[in-house]
Amino acid sequence: MASNASADVTTMTFERAIEELESIVKRLEDGKVPLEESVAIYERGETLKRRCEELLRQAEARVDKITTDANGAPVGTEPLDVR
Repeated sequence: MASNASADVTTMTFERAIEELESIVKRLEDGKVPLEESVAIYERGETLKRRCEELLRQAEARVDKITTDANGAPVGTEPLDVR
């Protein structure tokens, strides 16, 4: 975990951050991590979760819905409402 601990979360891709987050969850679920280390990796997990949420918000802001005319031909785009 030493190499992961030093990785700068702010520059991680979504895929890398979610991969490390999943690894942390698995380690915590296994219950074989000492308390102090559990707290440290939990805190890192929170940071990774925030990074993933940030990247998802950015991606959502860039996604557009293709609009079509009555014949189904594309005529433009508009923001995608995912709520």
